[in-house]
Amino acid sequence: MPDPVAVNSMFSRIARRYDVANRLLSGGTDVWWRRKLVRSVAATAPRDVLDLATGSGDVAFALGRRLPPSTAITGMDFCQPMLDEAEIKKRQAGGFTNLTFQPGDGLNLPAADASFDAVTLSFGLRNMADRARALAEIHRVLRPGGHLFLLEFSQPYGWFRPFYYFYLRRILPILAAAVTGDRSAYEYLGGSIETYPGHAAMTAEILRAGFAEVNVTRMTAGIVALHQATK
Repeated sequence: MPDPVAVNSMFSRIARRYDVANRLLSGGTDVWWRRKLVRSVAATAPRDVLDLATGSGDVAFALGRRLPPSTAITGMDFCQPMLDEAEIKKRQAGGFTNLTFQPGDGLNLPAADASFDAVTLSFGLRNMADRARALAEIHRVLRPGGHLFLLEFSQPYGWFRPFYYFYLRRILPILAAAVTGDRSAYEYLGGSIETYPGHAAMTAEILRAGFAEVNVTRMTAGIVALHQATK
């Protein structure tokens, strides 16, 4: 499992160029992935949402644009430089009075039991030192009937794997180094994607955490999966 100190340091180094790198390395497809996530959240009409591992706040802002102003949205991350970027974006955008950012560790969430109707977690679970503990914490802070929305890299369809792994190992680090100046960070990220469980194994982990009714939507030849689960 990832070392949290190393992960925090890595994201601190790339925080300022993180959004640009995401758009480039995904060919802009990350915007579509998040749009699918936000539509799924909106369909459940939550009163309050925790966006865990919010990073620079892309999902939190997308939720703020889509959900009613009465919906409270909390963006939480354990990396302060990423939260600083989110706060800068909030000031520049104006509005978003129902959106707040705060520090928080996914393995020990600073929230009471049954605090949220929905928890979103996008491309952050694979960077946590203990996935089972993180899922248990999410389960704890959700109200009964609340929903987890987990958007994460997954394992692609078999025919696409050789091309995808070549991109992760050979192309992605070069492009990332050009954008962020930090090749090692994206070598780690590529490796974390390659070793992450497929959608079926991830479903099993979510069920072991106490969730039910897990539905999976695979996207872009399976390289990304959206798991929706109910407490």
